[in-house]
Amino acid sequence: MDKISFHLDEQVERAIAEGLRRRNVNVTTTPEAGLLGATDEEQLAFVVAQKRVIFTQDDDFLAIHQRGLDHYGIVYCHQNSRSIGEIVRGLVLIWEVLDPLEMQNHVEFI
Repeated sequence: MDKISFHLDEQVERAIAEGLRRRNVNVTTTPEAGLLGATDEEQLAFVVAQKRVIFTQDDDFLAIHQRGLDHYGIVYCHQNSRSIGEIVRGLVLIWEVLDPLEMQNHVEFI
């Protein structure tokens, strides 16, 4: 089965990327991709081109989903509602259970 690849939005703690990488999850981050300060639409274009699921704490991405724009999946967590460990465990669970096709144009909440 193909595995989900994640992209972490700008405000996401770097420790989350590190936690995912320790579990062999493929992940990119906004700073690594040179997208600091990019608009949400530019972020979306990057993740669509890379076929990545975006993890964000920015509810603007929920609005993008509501507008019906195609994407490879959005995982959303309200800011300051979960610890870094809880977020990593939630993302790993999604990575273990869902495949990329199941995430296409789908939103998961942590």
